[in-house]
Amino acid sequence: MLSRIDPRLLVVFGAVLFSTGGAAIKATTLTGWQVAAFRSGIAGLALLIMLPAVRRQVTWRVLLVAMAYATTLTLYVLANKLTTAANTIFLQSTAPLYLLFLGPLFLREHTHKRDLWFMLALALGLALFFVAIDTPTQTAPAPLAGNLLGGLAGFSWALTLLGLRWLALDKGPGTPAAAAATGNLLTFVVCVYWALPVISPTPQDWLLVAYLGVFQIGVAYVLVTAAMPRVTALEASLLILIEPVLNPVWAWLFLGETPGKLALVAAGIITISIVLRTLQQSRLKETVQKS
Repeated sequence: MLSRIDPRLLVVFGAVLFSTGGAAIKATTLTGWQVAAFRSGIAGLALLIMLPAVRRQVTWRVLLVAMAYATTLTLYVLANKLTTAANTIFLQSTAPLYLLFLGPLFLREHTHKRDLWFMLALALGLALFFVAIDTPTQTAPAPLAGNLLGGLAGFSWALTLLGLRWLALDKGPGTPAAAAATGNLLTFVVCVYWALPVISPTPQDWLLVAYLGVFQIGVAYVLVTAAMPRVTALEASLLILIEPVLNPVWAWLFLGETPGKLALVAAGIITISIVLRTLQQSRLKETVQKS
């Protein structure tokens, strides 16, 4: 059925679902550990049901990547509970900065001088989040701690992306989809210890957690992966930017959360630099293919 839908629409729908994570996490009365555990537990089961083939694709390589992904999933939720949705998602979006250093070390993908401006732009955006710490609010009670966790999420997300590419380049049975499912289940196993006991949860809490697991992670992942064979890497990477752009919008619309001015500047720098580098990489690839 998904093959009949325009792949660009699949990526857009997936990115929109991904983008609702910040607001939905904040809207629950559950703790960060509880949301991380139950969201990922449900997501892991949902992915196993929707992508049954991944059950036979768990290898030691997949487990390594799943550990990095589980770290990202946990840090993302914990950071969201402490700082603004905008800060969390854009700090995680600094992952390419770390990849410029990690890629040459682990995948022999060398960094070029033309990447210097990109590294400086991301570093500037990252620094701005810590220059002026926002005043604590009801939806962002500990901005500094949340920003630190968000920054760590950016690093662990870089390790995850590195691992996913490692799996994609490898000809073995392990796949990125298997790492996604395993990472979510691993997150549940690790976080459930700190999640219990659950005291006085509301029906809304469970509905939100179920939505986060089934739709914000599970369905969104299936939509994006179904589109990837039929859409170019450039289009996919640009369309996925809908997630960090819309993430703080939902938090503002439904929770009244407004990021600080410097955070908005930092978010703009990170978004523009990623778009420009994506376009630059696309032009370089076309030049190489023509030659």
